[in-house]
Amino acid sequence: MLEKSDEEIVCLVQSGKTDFFGVLIERYEEKIKRYARKFLSNKEDTDDIIQTIFIKAYVNIQSFDIKRKFSSWLYRIAHNELVNHLKKRKFFSSFDFDVFFPHSVRLHDNETEKEVNRQEIQKTIDKCLGELDIRYREPIILYYLEELSYKEIADILHLPISTIGVRLSRGKEKLKSIYNKIYGQ
Repeated sequence: MLEKSDEEIVCLVQSGKTDFFGVLIERYEEKIKRYARKFLSNKEDTDDIIQTIFIKAYVNIQSFDIKRKFSSWLYRIAHNELVNHLKKRKFFSSFDFDVFFPHSVRLHDNETEKEVNRQEIQKTIDKCLGELDIRYREPIILYYLEELSYKEIADILHLPISTIGVRLSRGKEKLKSIYNKIYGQ
């Protein structure tokens, strides 16, 4: 199955070979979990939401258009579920960025110093992103952490590609401003 594209596997599932949906879960479970952790502060909710996302994807798999990217479709389902969950909880103020830019520290000193510096950078990123408006946060997460293209992000958020570019640009500027305000640079 490794050689088959997501869309080819979806075709198999749509044709009644439902066991192949497990391959899609294997490919995307960790990515969707990571994405969900950015939204939810209560970690116990994450597993339930992930399960709901994959159930919705499975139930609606027949409506998936194989001419499109499966990943964008799945992230859109995840986006909707997470936003709905937050609205239900009336908690829309912050994300948990424990894994934001996990590979951002490339230091050449000893392991202990690397870990301390990585933790300091994570805290700084967490604090700054916590101040950033959600309309800028989400595209930044999807682009930099999930490594999705502008087109994929536009599909997920149901926004024009140009809006994604603007939000990423403004988001980066706002992050710089927030950093300078907090850390007096």
